[in-house]
Amino acid sequence: MDRSDLQRLTKEELIDLVLRMQRPDKTSRTSSKPPSSDRKERRDKAKPGGAKPGHKGHSRALSEDADRVIDHHPDQCPCCRASLSNDLPAETVSEHDKIELPAIRPLIERHRRLAVRCPSCGTLVVAAVPDAAKGTPFGPRVHAVATYLKTFQALSYERLQGAFANLFGLTISQGGLMNMLRRAQGAFAAECDKAVAALRRAKVIASDETGVRIEGSNAYHWVFRCPEAVVHQAAPTRGAVVVRTLMDGHRPDVWCSDRYAAQQGHANAHQTCLAHLARDVAYADEASEDMLPSRLKRWLQRAFALADGVETFAASTIAGKRRALERSLNDILATTTSCDLARDIQNKFRRARDQLLTFAQWPGMVDATNNACERALRPAVVQRKITNGYRAMWAAKGEADIRTVVDTARLAPGTNPFKIILQTVSA
Repeated sequence: MDRSDLQRLTKEELIDLVLRMQRPDKTSRTSSKPPSSDRKERRDKAKPGGAKPGHKGHSRALSEDADRVIDHHPDQCPCCRASLSNDLPAETVSEHDKIELPAIRPLIERHRRLAVRCPSCGTLVVAAVPDAAKGTPFGPRVHAVATYLKTFQALSYERLQGAFANLFGLTISQGGLMNMLRRAQGAFAAECDKAVAALRRAKVIASDETGVRIEGSNAYHWVFRCPEAVVHQAAPTRGAVVVRTLMDGHRPDVWCSDRYAAQQGHANAHQTCLAHLARDVAYADEASEDMLPSRLKRWLQRAFALADGVETFAASTIAGKRRALERSLNDILATTTSCDLARDIQNKFRRARDQLLTFAQWPGMVDATNNACERALRPAVVQRKITNGYRAMWAAKGEADIRTVVDTARLAPGTNPFKIILQTVSA
């Protein structure tokens, strides 16, 4: 906007423009921006690091399995100077672990084909080609380490090559690493199909997506979540066709997502993520002098309180609290306001009106937020920031399959991503 454009504005339009420019910047608390984008406080206002006053200290827990135990006996009594033999009865006063990593080097098994001349007829007989001479020379654990470091530690091919050389003394070309990852990714297809099948049987599904670069173009990483599976998908589009293709005609009872249009209409009922709305309300409450955002903020606090205790409340209590929230929301949405920011947030609630309290009709089955999907997407966002995307679509789809298998397995407690990868590529 230049000077001539400003001169054509009315006095009221100029006032609105100045007020908009004075609004505070959005942060991770008032929008979907990551916390890393927030401006740091000045050093003199920053909170000191370290433990807070009164915090109880903790020491490292002892390892459950010690490879070697060394007992330390006292040699001499400090009182009478008598010698103390090691066979005297003793009690343990304290235990301390000393931890070290062993030197890691590749275990190379060389297979030699031998030829023997038959003593009877003189024919030169050559041994059959061993299985070790067929296919890749690298074993399952090498494939698993490469897959884990590339997928879950977001190493580039150059850094992955350096990690193998520096840590393990193993020289592998970047092309060899790419072929290794492609072979490993194929081992996840069967388990990935099982996760998709579980998703297509689910009654409640949540979904989300984030942008990613694939083959130099804008694309998207999708995630779909149900109690039995977490399914990742790499797609060139953000359209609803991705959902329809994956669901293959299955229509769950409830769908949970943000208010993006492509996420709508895939189930009999919908739960709009209240966390997204809460961030919008927090910004409106901070930037506007109107009371309407504050009323919506208090309404959301009541809704979150119902969501937190919904599994402990009786059905009649849930129904009563839900009716009270609906009546309160009706009053808020009927309130007139002259603030455009308050009006915008009011319209967002109005459009999602029938999708705000669905969780109360499905106690313990439907979450009020879509935070679980956002957490599942976070590693993909980190990968995008570090590597700037994927060179090929097969890499994006293969990594999505790996994340599907690992994240689905991690729905059970006590799982280890590397062990899941090793088990899958070794099968």
